[in-house]
Amino acid sequence: MTILYNPFFLLFITFVFLFLFRVVLIKTGLIFTVKKKWRLFEDCFHVYQLFKVPKFNESMQRNQLYHKVFVYLNSLTSVEDSDFTNLFTGKKPNEILLRLDPNQIIEDDFLGAKILWINEDNNLVLKIRKADKRRVLRPYLQHIHSISDDLDEKKRDLKLYVNVVGHGDDHKGRWRCVPFTHPSTFETIAMESDLKNKVKSDLESFLKAKQYYHRLGRVWKRSYLLYGPSGTGKSSFIAALANFLSYDVYDIDLSKVSDDSDLKLLLLQSTAKSVIVIEDLDRYLSEKSTAVSLSGILNFMDGMLTSSCSEERVMVFTMNGKDHVDQAVLRPGRIDVHIHFPLCDFTAFKTLANSYLGLKDHKLFPQVEEIFQNGSSLSPAEIGELMIANRNSPSRALKSVIHALQTDGDGRGALNIGRRSTENGPRKLSGEMGEGSGVFGKEGANAVKEFKKLYGLLRVKSSRKSQSFDLNGDQKEGG
Repeated sequence: MTILYNPFFLLFITFVFLFLFRVVLIKTGLIFTVKKKWRLFEDCFHVYQLFKVPKFNESMQRNQLYHKVFVYLNSLTSVEDSDFTNLFTGKKPNEILLRLDPNQIIEDDFLGAKILWINEDNNLVLKIRKADKRRVLRPYLQHIHSISDDLDEKKRDLKLYVNVVGHGDDHKGRWRCVPFTHPSTFETIAMESDLKNKVKSDLESFLKAKQYYHRLGRVWKRSYLLYGPSGTGKSSFIAALANFLSYDVYDIDLSKVSDDSDLKLLLLQSTAKSVIVIEDLDRYLSEKSTAVSLSGILNFMDGMLTSSCSEERVMVFTMNGKDHVDQAVLRPGRIDVHIHFPLCDFTAFKTLANSYLGLKDHKLFPQVEEIFQNGSSLSPAEIGELMIANRNSPSRALKSVIHALQTDGDGRGALNIGRRSTENGPRKLSGEMGEGSGVFGKEGANAVKEFKKLYGLLRVKSSRKSQSFDLNGDQKEGG
């Protein structure tokens, strides 16, 4: 009997009883009932204020705040602990989404205040203690805005827009879109890693530079010129750039543009956070195969409308070559960054072999390198197709590349290098930056000089005649 009066024994019995009671509550679901009753009891000692967020406004238009709150609430971990939660399949494989159920109550905590949300029919009702309202309501709504914007940006599906021919005076809806699902990234394209890093740094600097551009009185946009032979990866680079920025793509076909005003209208109907692309611009300019004039293209690149409607956009123009293009098209402000896409060299070949065949080294690599050094070359697209066709046998794939280099590619690389070397001469006198041989101009004693930063990345020191800065060329000071 004395053991029953032992305080340690009584403490042990109490602990066991409480543990078993908690297990019973959890296993039977009584704990949730107890929580609800306690919440009702606690509410008797507080005064609450309700704020309704309707799904539609008075004009029956969608209330954007409702969307933001709905996205925010579905991201809370408390959704999993609520009484009723809907399960849906997502767009990604094996993705399961949790969504609010009608009349569901969600709890949230912010700055030490307990906040309740009630999901009514076409309404979300915010329930907050009056004592906490002045302190937390405004910053809490700002917090919802910020979180929902971030979530929308992460899950936003990119779109590819193409322009269609207008009919008479009907200029509405000139863009048609499809989902943009191109898999290209900066990790998969065959480009020298140093150049990739410089491009990515330039893009990251652009994304953060809104206030800087506005302080300078300039529109917040960036423009790139991609030039080089067909099949060297310009289109894949554009896709990688769009995926890196998470921007939509607007691909303008100049042959479907009726006049200069129509080109301006297409820009007016594009949206922010977009990449605007015009491919083969040199062909349109030389052949005059479009109704758009040179003046119209110049105004599109850097005109009054562009300054008003190009905020938070990246413009990309592609050319096979820029030697015979009017220098007014290439001047800074219209083109900020020039990137040369040359025929394949051995460094790019090794990147392709690793991507297409999973090869980092092979006994045939020295033979391939020797052929490249002798001046033969092919485009990355040509080499890539040979590797795809023979992907089940890496040795056969390399032999097919060697054979193609010895026949179709014989002399192409040498001619390309010769062309560049003749170009560099006059540019050195005129103050332009020349193009080095190879992807980043590493061959010969005149290696590429170290690039300096401009706008957070590259600062190009040049004479007043300098046309632009080129991510693939030596910096040349004018004489």
